[in-house]
Amino acid sequence: MQDLSPRAADLLAQRLYEAGCRHAFGMPGGEVLTLVDALEQAGVTFHLTKHENAAGFMAEAVHHRDGAPAILVATLGPGAMNGINVVANALQDRVPMIVLTGCVDADEALTYTHQVMDHAQVYRSITKGTFKLTAQGADIVADKAVSLANQPRPGPVHIDIPISVADMCVSSVKKRRLVKAAAVAPEGNCLEKARRWVADAERPIAIVGLDVLYDGSRNVVQAFLEHFGIPFVTTYKAKGVVPEDHPLCLGGAGLSPLADKHLLPLVEQADLVLCLGYDPIEMRPGWREVWDPEEKRVIDISAVINDHYMHQASLNMVADTGATLEAMAKGNPARDTWPGGEPAQVKAALAQAFPTDEEWGPAAVIAETRATMPDETLATADSGAHRILLSQMWDCSEERGLIQSSALCTMGCAVPMAIGLKLAEPDRPVISFSGDAGFLMVAGELSTAAEMGGNPIFLVFVDASLALIELKQRQRQMGNRGVDFDRHDFAAMGRAFGGNGHTVRNREELRTALNEGLKANSFTVIAAEIDRGGYDGRI
Repeated sequence: MQDLSPRAADLLAQRLYEAGCRHAFGMPGGEVLTLVDALEQAGVTFHLTKHENAAGFMAEAVHHRDGAPAILVATLGPGAMNGINVVANALQDRVPMIVLTGCVDADEALTYTHQVMDHAQVYRSITKGTFKLTAQGADIVADKAVSLANQPRPGPVHIDIPISVADMCVSSVKKRRLVKAAAVAPEGNCLEKARRWVADAERPIAIVGLDVLYDGSRNVVQAFLEHFGIPFVTTYKAKGVVPEDHPLCLGGAGLSPLADKHLLPLVEQADLVLCLGYDPIEMRPGWREVWDPEEKRVIDISAVINDHYMHQASLNMVADTGATLEAMAKGNPARDTWPGGEPAQVKAALAQAFPTDEEWGPAAVIAETRATMPDETLATADSGAHRILLSQMWDCSEERGLIQSSALCTMGCAVPMAIGLKLAEPDRPVISFSGDAGFLMVAGELSTAAEMGGNPIFLVFVDASLALIELKQRQRQMGNRGVDFDRHDFAAMGRAFGGNGHTVRNREELRTALNEGLKANSFTVIAAEIDRGGYDGRI
């Protein structure tokens, strides 16, 4: 009689479905065939990509739309190793991700060494935890992985799956689920001190970070800032958590020295700094220890204890952001802030520093694209000089309206992220911004874009150089070495993979290409040719 008990792989897949996962990405090998079958049977669609690194970024993009953990599937050995970069990115960018790798059985590994290596040892330093699936413990391992990945701060968790274990039928399964902890706010003297400091502040400023994306406090944060008239900046990952056209919003901060030249003096003038879910892992060294907590009142509300030492606070509260702000605001009257109008002056200075009316160049490409694309457009950004400029100029009206590798700053993420966004939100316009070097790293994924369908737009800044590194090279008065390469026909690449391709050299050509891309039935590659040195003085 056929055993109808679930396989261990089925229990794992069912727990992932229960966690809201509907998509998994990767490249299979014989060691993960049972896992892929189990995922599909559970209702989790497996998507074949051309490289595991790109697969992970597609998975991350889907997570940013549905909130479920991203799923990366890789076979043993080289497959597992190909995912190293994107898993390290998930750890630093606080992305919940379940990394599933196949492995040979323990007895087999004693004498068979081909492609056999210790996956857990490699992944241990770039994940929150690593497990090996067992048959009887499959459901528990799955729940531990999902729970750990989602716990503050979120991150990747690795599960190594032996071939025979995945196939093993399991009977009498008792499912166990870790109950999510309730939101907690501080009380007592700490709360009273925070309430008093907010009431006394004449020049408060807030820095809003990515914890707010995960604790559901967006509306409370906005109401708190509005009630007390507190201007704010966000990290790049938290862009749009309060719409960036809000009069109190001063935009993103942390990577642009040009923007920070205006923002950091305002922080210095503040008499109260509120760090709201602020995780400084995204910030450049210029934001390290920019205040003295002995001289300035600083309240740090974070999901985990502050052990990064990027900054110190006068009052540290490890608590839920929304619950804490509600407790601080209760019965606390509003008052006028910044009587000298300094935040408005800084906002005007930032607008002047990042003008939108240039005839051509990287800033003109961004400005024209933002003006042409619909407000509801979802965007992705690769690492490079263009990302710094884009993150200052691309206004977001919602959280995760622009996603990027903010902490690890890895190249090659924008194209696969855009593919993932289009899969998750097929009815919304999607565009990626890549430098030409970053685009070349993942050009093969254009075939994945064609196979998945939809009409994402892939915009490439073409200057045949690693622009940001070349700029730093010149700033250090070094010779031009190892940063330049040939110009290539990126539009032809788009057409070769079954999409559309345009090369543009002015605003009118760009606007036409964007409008055609929005109406197209397949993806579009737009190669925006710009002069070298176009970022000088702009970032």
